[in-house]
This record gives sequence, structure tokens and C-alpha cells, in this order.
Amino acid sequence: MINRRHIRVKVMQSLYAMQQSKNYDIVKQEKFLKFSIQKLFDLYVLNLQLLVEVQKLAHKKIELSKKKILATKEDLNPNTKFIDNQLINLIAESESLANYVADNKLNNWQLDDEYVKIIWDKLQQSNLYKKYINTSENSYAIDQNFAIDFFKEIVAPNQKLAEYYEDKMITWVDDIPFVNTWIAKTLTKQKSGRSFLLGNLYKDNDDKEFVVSLLKKTILHQHSYEDDIKEKTPNWEADRIADVDMILIKMGLTEFLHFPSIPTKVTINEYIELAKDYSTQKSGYFVNGILDKILKDYITAKKMTKLGRGLL
Repeated sequence: MINRRHIRVKVMQSLYAMQQSKNYDIVKQEKFLKFSIQKLFDLYVLNLQLLVEVQKLAHKKIELSKKKILATKEDLNPNTKFIDNQLINLIAESESLANYVADNKLNNWQLDDEYVKIIWDKLQQSNLYKKYINTSENSYAIDQNFAIDFFKEIVAPNQKLAEYYEDKMITWVDDIPFVNTWIAKTLTKQKSGRSFLLGNLYKDNDDKEFVVSLLKKTILHQHSYEDDIKEKTPNWEADRIADVDMILIKMGLTEFLHFPSIPTKVTINEYIELAKDYSTQKSGYFVNGILDKILKDYITAKKMTKLGRGLL
């Protein structure tokens, strides 16, 4: 499921797109944000589906080999350890995954099956695969560990696959690392014999509401923050501050003033990390400094209301 940190990333993306396009239509930006997050879930499902499609391709090749005119002993009695993988089979049998794929018309691996072949070739050539199929012991734990390593070592780092995803959806560039971690956790948590169920996109309704609320409140109140920011950056013209830095500072101020349940330390730490990841080399220090100075002013002026002890 999407966490608060990545929700902030998605809101940041939407605010940046709004600023670059100079389209300040809140309804349009809200639709873009919700669409972007829903597409993140598509990426999650596509990665799970890809494991199954690679397994299907392996099975197809085994069946074709059996039909050779001059079939070898190995062709007629193939090693089926991979196509019998218990965890991947649970995913293949999942009704929730199949329904989501059908409902959202995720036919990528039928239309672009060359990527299934790319991953299969990489897997088949790997030491990971050779060691696995030659292991005599059969257990769910061995199958699960292989499936996790298959994803981590073959699928997740594949550059051609990453480029494919980036071409399909521009916001997936930032979603790929998050989704990769999510997939690994999903595979690790799946228990033997239990039906595979797709996880929820959001942890709860609070997180779902946080998405739209953070976007709207930042847009509606962003201009009121500019005097506060200007006061703390006397040697900087507004156009000298990196666009992403300015967006992150305004998002942070929105959380200070309009989200009483979020501790100020959490807000500052989150935006420091986002500035490090998505802006300039010194942005973490810059964002930290501005938010910290403005926070002290807000506390002195009693402009904030935070619920519970220690949230300031």
C-alpha cells in the first residue's frame, strides 16, 4: 500500500506539473493526482503479472520441446521446478489479480510480449535459476525465496523494462523504486496455501483523504506563505529558489498549519528527505533551515494547533 512519504511525492509531482503548466484548476489537478496514484497500483499489478507471464512462457517452451520430431530425453522429461513454483502459482490462480487486470484492461504483456521474453532469457541464463532448478529439495520456502530473488535480481534492475515503464507513464519514473519495495514485501508476506489477494492501495481512509487534502490546502494557501518565506530568505529572490524546494516548503507549512495530527518533527524530516532526493545537493539543508525558522515563528505567534503532546 502507498505510504505517507510516497503520497507526499505524488502531491509534489502534481504541484510541480501545475506550476509548469500554469494551470491552477484545482479540480483538474485533483483528477491528475488520483489518476497518478491509481496508475501506481497498475504498475504494482503489472510486476506481479509479469512473474506469472514469464512462468507461462517457460511452460509453453517445455510443451513445444516435447513436440519436436527429434525430441531428446531432456525434452520429453523436462525439469518443471520453475513452472511448479508454489508462490508464482498462487499469484497465477489469484481471482483478485485476474479481476483487476480484466477490469483495468492491463493487457501489456500480450501487446508487448517481447519484455516477457527479455526477462525469461535473463532468468534462464542466471546462476539463480540454474541453482534453483537443480535443487532436489521441494518446499514452499525454497519456492518463495526463489520468487523473491527472481524479482529482486532479474525483474527490478532490468533497464529495458524500466525504460518501457517510463515510456508508458511519466510518473512511473518516481514510482518504480517504491513499487519494487512493495512487491518484495508482498512476496515475503504471502503464506503457503492461502489465496493471493491484492493489497489495498491505501492503508485507511485517513491516508486516502490526506492525498486530496494536502494538495488542495497547499494550492489554496500557497500565496499566504510567500511573505513568511521571503522574510526568512532576505538574500534570495523567489525565482532563485529551486521550484521543487519552494513546493516542498509550502507543503511543509501546510502540514504545520492545517494538519493538527501530524507532528512538526515528522513534517520537517519528511521534506528534508524529499528535498535531498528530488532537488539540488544542498536543498535538504535549505528546506530544513526555512521550515525550522518559520516553525519557531508560528509557535511564538501561536498560529498552530496540534493535537496531543509532543506534536510541536
